[in-house]
Amino acid sequence: MFYPFLITGHGTYSNITSHKMPLKRMEYSMYQIHTGLQHSVIRPAQPNCLPLGHATLPQKLREAGYATHMVGKWHLGFYRRECMPTHRGFDTFFGSLLGSGDYYTHYKCDGPGACGYDLYENDRAAWDHDDGVYSTHMYTRRVQQILAAHDPGKPLFLYIAYQAVHSPLQAPSRYFRHYRSIANTHRRRYAAMLSCLDEAVGNVTLALRAHGLYNNSILIYSSDNGGQPSAGGSNWPLRGSKGTYWEGGIRAVGFVHSPLLRQRGTVCRELVHITDWYPTLVALAEGHIEEDAHLDGYDVWETISEGLRSPRVDILHNIDPIYTKAKHGSWAAGYGIWNTAVQSAIRVQHWKLLTGNPGYGDWVPPQAFSNLGPSRWHSERVTLATGQSVWLFNITADPYERVDLSGRYPGVVRQLLRRLSQFNRTAVPVRYPPGDPRSNPRLNGGVWGPWYIEESKKKKKPRKNKAEGKQKRRKTKKRPQEAGSGPQSRPGAPWG
Repeated sequence: MFYPFLITGHGTYSNITSHKMPLKRMEYSMYQIHTGLQHSVIRPAQPNCLPLGHATLPQKLREAGYATHMVGKWHLGFYRRECMPTHRGFDTFFGSLLGSGDYYTHYKCDGPGACGYDLYENDRAAWDHDDGVYSTHMYTRRVQQILAAHDPGKPLFLYIAYQAVHSPLQAPSRYFRHYRSIANTHRRRYAAMLSCLDEAVGNVTLALRAHGLYNNSILIYSSDNGGQPSAGGSNWPLRGSKGTYWEGGIRAVGFVHSPLLRQRGTVCRELVHITDWYPTLVALAEGHIEEDAHLDGYDVWETISEGLRSPRVDILHNIDPIYTKAKHGSWAAGYGIWNTAVQSAIRVQHWKLLTGNPGYGDWVPPQAFSNLGPSRWHSERVTLATGQSVWLFNITADPYERVDLSGRYPGVVRQLLRRLSQFNRTAVPVRYPPGDPRSNPRLNGGVWGPWYIEESKKKKKPRKNKAEGKQKRRKTKKRPQEAGSGPQSRPGAPWG
């Protein structure tokens, strides 16, 4: 029987890079404001990546004697070789560096003239796997190979970041047969992709059993952010969507499945955030976290396994000082405590405060997907009050964010604004550099991959005596460059 421990109050981030930063590698236990990645996502051409100065989860687990493997989507930056997964604690990596690539060809475009191959085996482009295999099947096959080859006497950390169900919406035809009644094309494709993903998770679980690893394993499953209605997703009855700070953008249902759970088949409504997985798993692995690590996460294993209260009382969803699109936001609206033009969101116990422009705030009923044609949906439109830049909700009583209480409880608003201000004093500067044209795959053998070399590492050519140089040019002829030389014709070569 499958008796998972369901987590309904699991906080994530509003977009992909932000979520994957603490969870996927479950790498950091830090809020975005403490990493410099509090604005948007890491773009393909940006010289940016997960900060290199702190130990990641796989690094801590490897120190504790674990084998560490990653399969799937990285999306934490790759402009330098040191940013790659195998340099951040993973023994092996098989997957993509970016998001939104084609599920079959594994190519990714970042605008006209910037298209390249995006499938890697450790630090090399995995050209041998470019055989049109659907990525969900391809990744599951690799996981099965890792489990089959693993020494049962050595502990294992395996992170699987499936590409599904992110756009582009693609799935093998056989998974559509149960969803022919769904008129909305996007929703039908999404459902087919999810069926394939569900099958994949089942196959991974069977592989754990087949190789004698299941009884001592802990499986953690989570979405990375809210669904995108325009791409087949649904967050109903929650408000908003991916990319917003409404609950539909940041709340994800997750579960933990393990024979080691003391309480099974239960639902946890305690506050749990993705930054909590780092200290929780390091503690389970009997690893070591330095006292001065300044983590934002908590060890929540007793909350998950035994049903105890969560040690967490608040969640900083984010503060994005660059996103200031709230025209009527001001220090005055924030009682002189906070500039409400800044996009931010915080949860303290059952209170949630939003400032600035929280993003698309409609409710999208799921039944709309079946009666409007190929790619449209009805939504319950929201008309925001003119000039409003602060919202307060009791999430315990009103998880759908329908009743704004900011006018009724100004004292609570001030309290949460002060907490925002306290967090903001610990923030590091935003790192969101402009794109670097050297990142274009056309300059790197048709592959997305590291392109940046520090000036100090560039080899300086020795200066030559002008007369000596002229003499050599007279005695030798310039040789034509041989075919196959140079990085453009060696796409499988390691970077850096």
